[in-house]
Amino acid sequence: MGAREGTALRGGREGGEAGKRREGTAGRIGEGCADEHRMKSAMSKRKLKDTCGASAECISQVQKILRERFCHRPSATGKLFGIEFQYRHLLELLKRTTLHGESNSALIVGPRGSGKSTLLNHVLKHLREMKQVRGNLLEVHLNGLLQTSDKVALKEITRQLQLENVVGDKVFGSFAENLAFLLEALRKGDRTSSCPVLFVLDEFDLFVHHKNQTLLYNLFDISQSAQTPVTIIGLTCRQYIKIFKEQLSLPAEFPDEPFAQKWNDNIQHLSEDKIVQDVLQNLFHHTKDLRSLYFLLMLAVGAVTVHHPLLTAADLQEASRQHSTDSKANIVHGLSVLEICLIIAMKHLNDVYDGEPFNFQMVYNEFQKFIQRKAHSMYNFEKPVVMKAFEHLLQLELVKPLERPSARAQREYLLMRLLLDNTQIMDALQVYPNCPTDVKQWAASSLSWL
Repeated sequence: MGAREGTALRGGREGGEAGKRREGTAGRIGEGCADEHRMKSAMSKRKLKDTCGASAECISQVQKILRERFCHRPSATGKLFGIEFQYRHLLELLKRTTLHGESNSALIVGPRGSGKSTLLNHVLKHLREMKQVRGNLLEVHLNGLLQTSDKVALKEITRQLQLENVVGDKVFGSFAENLAFLLEALRKGDRTSSCPVLFVLDEFDLFVHHKNQTLLYNLFDISQSAQTPVTIIGLTCRQYIKIFKEQLSLPAEFPDEPFAQKWNDNIQHLSEDKIVQDVLQNLFHHTKDLRSLYFLLMLAVGAVTVHHPLLTAADLQEASRQHSTDSKANIVHGLSVLEICLIIAMKHLNDVYDGEPFNFQMVYNEFQKFIQRKAHSMYNFEKPVVMKAFEHLLQLELVKPLERPSARAQREYLLMRLLLDNTQIMDALQVYPNCPTDVKQWAASSLSWL
């Protein structure tokens, strides 16, 4: 009995010591794991820190590459096909500017996606790689969609030439003086040693529509004078006359050769017709998208029948009218004379206040001026009736409030904006049935205020 108790006691002590040893081992293993985890965590943080610090430039490059890809910016990599002659000609022209200080100008014309920007980018890439040219050419890139006025364009020229500090707070008497000052600041000695400037004008046709064409006039004037060597490269979508003939001409393998000849002669005659040229010119000013031209031609071809085998200028005019049909202008045809008068009053306010928002009270006052002048021919409606007509225009979404009206706001003084432009209004009035002559004259009179 005593022996068994002694054995049990020894076993208990040994078990306890073994347990302590196991606990100690487990504790040391746990501490080791914790230390290893802390070391890994610290290393991970150091790696993350190193990665973040080193990748700032890398991330910037990634964003640049992807943004260029998403924006479909033309790449200057690879080879050009089909425009090698234009490439050599443009390269030689820019070489004469950069190496010999010769001013030049060129216009690159072609439909969207035809490779105008790609051609120019390849030429500029070649120039920048030339040892004699590197660092000896300043580039200014303008876009008619962004630089919508000559004043905005001049600010962008100053920014790209990095001359903001040179200009400072100077006041110039004219656009020409300002531009001449900028180019004078770049001069170094005589014309041949001055740093040449390349102006790239994308959407060139939009710059032509600037008031007085001040930017173009001064740039081309400088390019012809003995000042800083300047080259102007314009990029624009080509006019539609040539495409018109290409798309409507029948191929040589057409089965009925005599009719094909007669058809093609007629297309040639149409391309020289003033009415057809005006139709295509109006479309070109409205949009440069070739799909619009194709749609117009498709509408015109729909008029061709056995009894009407050849296209006429009238067919193109009718197709143009269908192509430009405006749903809002159609709504105007169904309005009352009072509602037409309110739209004309809003048009007048837009002309006078340069498109600033208006309220019902301003429109009503303008309408009252007209009524007072034409009291013998126009019925004077009560103000609640005029307000009802105004609200109907609001429901038709021809007028839009600038802000969501609150319960406390007075309806007469809510700021509004007209969703019709002058052309839509005048076109709708021309076909409005039984429109009073005084109303038409009132609408036309505001044109002199533009």
